[in-house]
Amino acid sequence: MLKAKHGFSFVVAAVSFLLLVACGDDDSDFATRPSEGSSSSVTPQSSDSETSVSTGTMTDSRDGQTYKTITIGTQTWMAQNLNYAYTGVPYKVYSYTSDSTSWCYEDGESNCAKYGRFYTWAAAMDSVGTWSTNGKGCGYKKTCSPTYPVRGVCPEGWHLPTIEEFETLFTAVGGQSTAGKVLKSTSGWNSGGNGSDAFAFSALPAGHRDYYGNYNSEGDYAHFWSSTESNSDDAYSMYLFYSVGDACLDLNYKADGLSVRCLKD
Repeated sequence: MLKAKHGFSFVVAAVSFLLLVACGDDDSDFATRPSEGSSSSVTPQSSDSETSVSTGTMTDSRDGQTYKTITIGTQTWMAQNLNYAYTGVPYKVYSYTSDSTSWCYEDGESNCAKYGRFYTWAAAMDSVGTWSTNGKGCGYKKTCSPTYPVRGVCPEGWHLPTIEEFETLFTAVGGQSTAGKVLKSTSGWNSGGNGSDAFAFSALPAGHRDYYGNYNSEGDYAHFWSSTESNSDDAYSMYLFYSVGDACLDLNYKADGLSVRCLKD
């Protein structure tokens, strides 16, 4: 299946075309523990999948934030984007510098509460080795050989998913060609692009932050880092787009700021 790398500078029409090309089939060639709350079952709506699902909660012991979780088949995912404030690690790409490697959309704290934070790939992988050494040294303009699973910026007992683990999710919800529709939230998406949220994954269109510090595409996109590297400049992400029902696999610059959904070990 064709994977289209995009630098977030296309017009919407061009992006829509590329997304349709990139996401047109289900065949891909990729290869203190937080406390758990009580769970309840969810019956998938508007889906042919018979995958079992159940909801719960977990608490990040680092900052006390509690997140909804969703078990879909054999996987347990955060049902909200990570909002851990990974600050104090200097960031520099070309002439642009920052004192942080995680950000709120438009630098608004209310957007962090709504969407979670954006992380560079290096921050998502915990390249400095703050919590584990599995992703240490992985970053922009570098190639690395991480040891899987990569905890990265995720809470203890959770990890940054690989592309293959995203593909397992697609299969569990009925296939990649319809995964976008059933994983997207029922509100917030532009131009009639809301999903059915049939599996309570509740993906919101958080947009992204490019490597020059510009915020874009709120309402249009949800982008999630994987721990799978392509080359020294790029790593793979999973993303959802308002105008298509597919879930897409793409390349992004490692210096871009994207959302993180953690997967339980």
